[in-house]
Amino acid sequence: MLSEPRSGRLAAWGNALLAGLVSLDDAALGIVGEDTVHRVEGVPGEARPVGLTLALGRLRALGVSGFRVALPAPGHPLGLSGPPEFNARALDAQEAVVAVGAPYGLVPEVDEVGPAGDVRVEVVWHCLPVREAPPADVPSLGEAERELAEGLRDATAALARLDVAGSGPVAEAAMDAYRARAGRTGVGRDVLAPGYPPRAARVLELAQRVGLLIALAYEHGPGGAVSASQIAARGEALRPVERVARRAQVAAYNAWVEEQERG
Repeated sequence: MLSEPRSGRLAAWGNALLAGLVSLDDAALGIVGEDTVHRVEGVPGEARPVGLTLALGRLRALGVSGFRVALPAPGHPLGLSGPPEFNARALDAQEAVVAVGAPYGLVPEVDEVGPAGDVRVEVVWHCLPVREAPPADVPSLGEAERELAEGLRDATAALARLDVAGSGPVAEAAMDAYRARAGRTGVGRDVLAPGYPPRAARVLELAQRVGLLIALAYEHGPGGAVSASQIAARGEALRPVERVARRAQVAAYNAWVEEQERG
């Protein structure tokens, strides 16, 4: 969860554009990030894939007033509202963007091309119809912050009992690198675009910290969990926290829309 979902960048910079805080070109640059190119397929009125600037401008003209993020997982349609065809594609990608104010959603398809060491990442966003309904299981920013604090505490205690939390030099080095990065700039502020409240950046930073703990436990933390039952116990301890972290990410990216809806 250290690398943020592309849907998060599209929603954040798309919202900054709608707020009048960035230009179309700056929004497109923020969305593309370190990828090579992004195109959008299925934009109303366009027979072929188009660039981000044209797509964002067209969606704004069609009445889109905000963008929400969805981060679904099997059994947890987080942020989705249907129809089933859109939900299925979003679940396959494990992310999507849902527009507010017009019935459209965007799902990324990522393609990596080129030899090792010179890989180019090309993204095609599929613009599809969505159902205009409340998104599934999305917490408010305040709820997400409280859940994260409790989830981090519970996960740390559970993984410590299982002797898998952050063990080994590789895990320690990864945690040190995260702390240095977060202390220097604030991870959430690296990702969120202009116009987002400071609390959203704090929630995103905490969600990423929880995500790092989970990743370290899976990748570098076998520790004493060498039997099948112990590995299963680790999974049981981590799954609820993974769910909380995803909910918090969605709440952070949706904070701009949440503020607009409060008036």
